[in-house]
Amino acid sequence: MKDLEIEGHASLFWTRDLNDDVAAAGAFAASLARTGPGGVKMLHQHDDAEPVGVWDEMAEDAAGLFVRGRILRTTPRGRLVAALVEAGALDGLSIGFRAVKARPDDTGRLRVLTAVELWEVSIVTFPMLPGARLKRVDG
Repeated sequence: MKDLEIEGHASLFWTRDLNDDVAAAGAFAASLARTGPGGVKMLHQHDDAEPVGVWDEMAEDAAGLFVRGRILRTTPRGRLVAALVEAGALDGLSIGFRAVKARPDDTGRLRVLTAVELWEVSIVTFPMLPGARLKRVDG
């Protein structure tokens, strides 16, 4: 069975998430330079017990953190996630990270992330950043 190719933005620059975090442009650059996409796990709902695929490409673009990868159908969880994505029931992306550098914004209400150590990007039902969504890559 063929892997399911997906892509999307796991983070959007200068966009407040539901936890009052905002990623600054460049926040992911050092982490990606260190690990590349292979150092970032693809999980389902942030569950590190069962990775569901691999990220083949990750880069900061004008909008945010762009990701492209493959959901692997070789495991039961991978087949489940692929089926849910194909049905349109699952389309959120969410980042798992450690803040390396952050500062408050001018209002003091938001945390501006200027450098993060990116561990994983999960496929989720409800992303912390509502605009972080994936789509199928029809090839």
